[in-house]
Amino acid sequence: MMKNHPHPGELLREDVLLPLGIEVTEAARRLGISRTTLSRVINGRAGISSDLAVRLERAGVSSARFWMTLQANYELARAQRRAPPKVRPLQTADVSAA
Repeated sequence: MMKNHPHPGELLREDVLLPLGIEVTEAARRLGISRTTLSRVINGRAGISSDLAVRLERAGVSSARFWMTLQANYELARAQRRAPPKVRPLQTADVSAA
């Protein structure tokens, strides 16, 4: 897995909106969301929600699963870079007590 996944909003901006020459306001209008919402996503301040992923699919921009996978990979990579939390196994070595 990549260590530094780009934010999915960055990919949306760089690989979709810019090549198509679509401004944020127009893209938001076409997707049926607010400009602020889309701006937050493409600037990395909010993630791609399942609702937005479905809207992107319906707009012909890959599949909803693709966008959700990008978002999950991004979040997982960020979580793995943080200091590991202290956790204990849920199952103990002594399984005869069960």
